[in-house]
Amino acid sequence: MPIYEYECLSCGKQCEVSQKHNDEPLDNCPDCGGQMHKLISHTSFILKGAGWYVTDYASPERKKAQEAEGKADTKTDTKKDTKTKPKVEPVTKT
Repeated sequence: MPIYEYECLSCGKQCEVSQKHNDEPLDNCPDCGGQMHKLISHTSFILKGAGWYVTDYASPERKKAQEAEGKADTKTDTKKDTKTKPKVEPVTKT
């Protein structure tokens, strides 16, 4: 159930009330009996991280740039070590 915030126009007291969407809004302040009105508050819902719009619905230019980055990364990853390891042969006693 959503939580709604109300403020009394007479005494200025604010309160939070858990109500269904189809419940009637509060009219009277529980403390002084004054008129209440519903407040609009900020949400705490924030989208963070990968996978939101930029990566999912990117423009063609961004996709090309990402592909170029991916190709550049794979080139550096596939670079082989140029040092050669000496071969070790088992020593047999005669």
